[in-house]
Amino acid sequence: MLRIRLRRVGKKKQPMYRIVVADSRAPRDGAFVEAIGYYHPLEDPSKIVLDEARARHWLDHGAQPSDRVAKILAVQGLQEIPAKLQTRIALGDQRAKDAAEQKAKAKTEEAAAPKAEAPAPAPAAEAPAPAPVVEAAPEAEAAPQTETAEPAAEEAAAEEAAAEPATEAPVAEPAPEEPAEG
Repeated sequence: MLRIRLRRVGKKKQPMYRIVVADSRAPRDGAFVEAIGYYHPLEDPSKIVLDEARARHWLDHGAQPSDRVAKILAVQGLQEIPAKLQTRIALGDQRAKDAAEQKAKAKTEEAAAPKAEAPAPAPAAEAPAPAPVVEAAPEAEAAPQTETAEPAAEEAAAEEAAAEPATEAPVAEPAPEEPAEG
């Protein structure tokens, strides 16, 4: 069976392709029947030169284009993209759209995260403010206030611990292994 496909030529990291008619069992860059054009994807815009008469001749004689060549032929107006390939193109477009939506969603969540973190330091800044007032009090009055300040500090610490989710789960210690007898 004959295929119209791309044969890679060019240097490393600089691909250029010849559009060839080859036996489907031949290697990618191996023997071919006829070269009918070339494709340079790195040029802007991509350069496609194709002998349309020879391409039409081989298509009429049963040569099957590869996926990439089918797209090139569609660009040149020689053939429509096969339904199977259109389906894959549509799936690829859908995946790209989904990936873009997920990226945008992650970006908005990331932007919202610093806003949520910004109010958290404000209460911590307010907590030390009452402590200097207690230290400035005379020694006679300081003893009774210290006793009432300590339970308040313990309550504040308990509230902070309850408000923050546990970041580390307790790790169970592994059971000691017993030596095998035998």
